[in-house]
Amino acid sequence: MLAAPPFSILDTLNAVDDALDHNADLADQIFRLGAGAFGLPEKPHIDSWMNWQGKAKPNDISKAHSTIRQFYRDWSHEGFTLEVEPLLKTILSDLELNLPAVQPHNQSPSLLLPGAGLGRVLFELALRGFHATGNEISYHQLLASNFILNNTERVHQYSVYPFAHTFTNVGSRANQLKRYTVPDVHPGEAFSSRLSAGLPVGEMNMTAGDFVLSYSTPDSKETFDGVVSLFFVDTAPNLLRYIQTVRNCLKTGGAWINIGPLLWHFDDRAPGGNTDDGDDDEPGENTRSESGPSSQPKPDLEDKGIAEPGSFELTDEEVVLLVSRTGFEVITHEILPADSGYIQDPNSLLQNRYRCSHWVARKV
Repeated sequence: MLAAPPFSILDTLNAVDDALDHNADLADQIFRLGAGAFGLPEKPHIDSWMNWQGKAKPNDISKAHSTIRQFYRDWSHEGFTLEVEPLLKTILSDLELNLPAVQPHNQSPSLLLPGAGLGRVLFELALRGFHATGNEISYHQLLASNFILNNTERVHQYSVYPFAHTFTNVGSRANQLKRYTVPDVHPGEAFSSRLSAGLPVGEMNMTAGDFVLSYSTPDSKETFDGVVSLFFVDTAPNLLRYIQTVRNCLKTGGAWINIGPLLWHFDDRAPGGNTDDGDDDEPGENTRSESGPSSQPKPDLEDKGIAEPGSFELTDEEVVLLVSRTGFEVITHEILPADSGYIQDPNSLLQNRYRCSHWVARKV
């Protein structure tokens, strides 16, 4: 009965398989570009030390899956409009209120975005004249952001089926197999249009590596006019290290804008254990990939950056209090309405929403 119409389960499985093939086509293109950038052979010899084949762990596959799904959030019209644009408007309003449009010597304000992911907010800020630098530790997302920002030929060039894997809380097969196109805007053309209209655009940069190790150095001291952390601070095992790093790289009087929940990423790890075999995604439909590494160092290794052992989880009130006691003046603090999804299928019978903490702090 299930094999026959109107259920046609076998046809459904074939359609899901076709959707996964489309996702795989995009993944293959990202991989080929990334392999070339790292100087890796596309077909390595089996005995070569550069043989990457067969080395992916379940955690890598999970992160690749999350990255493909994140194209929906960042670079499809539907995902950007529902999930990113409302937060971006809040960030832009904060920047207008707390950072002067033109700095000394007629320079545009410089911003740092830790946990930049696939680079959509980074792109939007640079498009509006800010000199924006993203920082990301996940090489899956670094490769994907480079691909979409620098190697797109036209809008709606690629197809993704972000919810094809999901068989729970599905209203209809049409929803499960819905096709989305990316990118909804061509980065190069968007910059060219602004320049042609005589409007200012900023520089856009991306750095790869651990946020703490990259920006807690003397070379990074007082480098940026502003820091924008979006869905980021809860990736810290030790939030104090994040705060100290922001303080180090932020100029005196600079603004730190934060929006996000407190889904502490290291909350459920075993003490001193290795979580590399686990899945990075959140429970349920609302998946969100980690910005930090999944495994913890062995006790005899030097403590470094985000991977240092030992973690603690604070409440929202305690986070704001800690920020205010470590060299910042908290200017505003509010809990945004519960309308922030994260790679959330708008047609799912299960709707997960975050009530994001939003605050602005100034370095004193």
